[in-house]
Amino acid sequence: TLFATPRLVSLFLILNGLVLFGAEGLKKKSIVSKELSGDGTIAQLSWAQGVKIGFAQALALIPGFSRTGTTLGGGLLVGLSHVNAARFSFLLATPIIFAAAVLKLPELLTSTTYAFSDYIGPLLVGSITAAITAYVSVRFLTKYFETKTLRPFAVYCVVAGIVATILLF
Repeated sequence: TLFATPRLVSLFLILNGLVLFGAEGLKKKSIVSKELSGDGTIAQLSWAQGVKIGFAQALALIPGFSRTGTTLGGGLLVGLSHVNAARFSFLLATPIIFAAAVLKLPELLTSTTYAFSDYIGPLLVGSITAAITAYVSVRFLTKYFETKTLRPFAVYCVVAGIVATILLF
């Protein structure tokens, strides 16, 4: 209950932006390990580097922190390029999405409120739309990170958090 209060979430959103700024700053100053290179960079990650990215992703358990953003930041901190950090982030999302589907699909199929035939159409349209949107988003972000940084997302988080904080307090 404590972490789900809107006031606290707005403050965590600001912290999320600061974490993204910090990851970019450390990456740019080369304080982190030397950037991995080549097409197999994700495959070349050590277990320790993967665990570090996983710990960064765990920050998203706190409302206001972005799972993708913290994973991207963690990837930058272990030496991945922006593109490879984004790819790794999307790869980490796949089992989470699959597990959520496995957990919720039986509940959806056994709902007694409506017959399955009542919502098969909207279910298919929603699923197809979500798949297309996810594909376009991944393509866009992968292209974006070939030349850009996390700074616009960091600015957005800080500004949105400040506006929300002002409105909520």
